[in-house]
Amino acid sequence: MKARPAVALLIETSNAYARGLLKGIVAYIREHRPWSIHLPEQGRGASPPAWLAKWPGNGIIARIENEAIARAVVNSGLPVVDVSAARLAPGIAWVETDDRAIAQLAVDHLLERGFQHLAYCGDSAFNWSNWRRDHFVQILERQGRRCHEFDFSGKTPQRESREGQQRRLAAWLRSLPKPVGVMACYDIRAQQVLDVCREINIAVPDDAAVLGVDNDELLCELSAPPLTSVIPNTLRTGYEAAALLDRLMAGDRVAADPHLIAPLGIEVRQSTDVLAMDDRDVAAAVRFIREHACDGINVADVLKAVPLSRRVLESRFRSHLGRTPHEEILRLKLDRVKQLLAETELSIAAIAERAGFEHSEYLSASFKQHFGLAPSVFRRQFRGN
Repeated sequence: MKARPAVALLIETSNAYARGLLKGIVAYIREHRPWSIHLPEQGRGASPPAWLAKWPGNGIIARIENEAIARAVVNSGLPVVDVSAARLAPGIAWVETDDRAIAQLAVDHLLERGFQHLAYCGDSAFNWSNWRRDHFVQILERQGRRCHEFDFSGKTPQRESREGQQRRLAAWLRSLPKPVGVMACYDIRAQQVLDVCREINIAVPDDAAVLGVDNDELLCELSAPPLTSVIPNTLRTGYEAAALLDRLMAGDRVAADPHLIAPLGIEVRQSTDVLAMDDRDVAAAVRFIREHACDGINVADVLKAVPLSRRVLESRFRSHLGRTPHEEILRLKLDRVKQLLAETELSIAAIAERAGFEHSEYLSASFKQHFGLAPSVFRRQFRGN
């Protein structure tokens, strides 16, 4: 009998993102050969465990968040996969979230709500925050839009108290044109934005819509109001990291190129549940589509709900949202398809019926055209297989 590979997981368990990575690793192990897991109790960015220096294991998956961990895993001489954006060991195989895709989802979501003014609340102490900011700004610039920016760390973060940081954030929020859609770099910062908005009487989501990243369900539901958040595919990220480590332990060569995992979508909660547009007819059309997109409606049905001709509706709809009513109906139907593929075992035919597609063939063709892969492939990737 072959001995089980001994694998150290230098991943904290204190936040939803890291726990999602661990679940993905577990999913891989269950589908392949078992591993002997060493999971020390440590916080994010903590020093590596002392036993790692002389540990006779076979591989490591680590959140390399500081120089000490980087040195320890490199000096171990073992196969290693990094699941941190800090990128402190550039020669090591690396699996991370796709920050460009995260920023694109956030921009699309806020523009769909009708916000003409957008802002980014980041923390320059983290690479992933800076990457999300850069992509967010670039996406808006390509559309001829400006991004208002705030940095939680600021120029002297080591000397700034939390109270000073909150005062600086409050001044920035007051200065923004209203209504404004705000993307925060992750859920904890988004919760701080919501807290300050409440303290200075900025109405959420009417004057400021706020969304975060990570979809930490407990944190999002404890926020006031409940926080909308981008959902990273942490299960697949952890699964991919485990698959790469397995290859490395088998003697394969794996390039240190980034393996970027796209997010699953957005969990909409009260903090962005609003339509910030002056055009009441277009707002009414959007509400009708959101309520009935999966009921098999078409543009003719939308026209019955608003006093506009098709030409006028499509022109004003495109002006506000950047797409036609038909494209909005299809987008919402496909979002429902993604949800059902991820959360259920329903057949494609059953999903087509529930999402308002007359034929499963049209669903499959539309899904592949929009997302670049077949529904069955998306389902396998979501499950980490």
